[in-house]
Amino acid sequence: MTGKPFVGRAGRLLDAAIELAGLVKSEIYITSVIKCRPPENRKPKKKEIALCIHYLKAQMNIVRPEIICLMGNTAAQAVLGMQGITKLRGKMLHNRFLVTYHPAAVLRNRNLMEEFVSDLKRLNTLGDH
Repeated sequence: MTGKPFVGRAGRLLDAAIELAGLVKSEIYITSVIKCRPPENRKPKKKEIALCIHYLKAQMNIVRPEIICLMGNTAAQAVLGMQGITKLRGKMLHNRFLVTYHPAAVLRNRNLMEEFVSDLKRLNTLGDH
């Protein structure tokens, strides 16, 4: 384990999508809702999210990003209290949050890659206002 989010296959896919979207990875702050990987890489439990959410909020207060890209249902639920990635995906919520797929979902269904990259491309224009 590296202690970094989005490593392994999902991280490589995210790196490729970032590049395809014309973004510069060194200009992006990447973090995770929870700060340690659940056993067997399972979905985090509500209690685990609750234990880590104050760290995420502190990171957001320190970094002060203009736009926050929430990848997947866990992130959307933890930050916005909303779920339903198929309905939320591609939407800009509260003028600050863009919801998209989690890279692991794109790994499982490569047909999502085009939409995933399209969402990431929007970050270029949204951050310019």
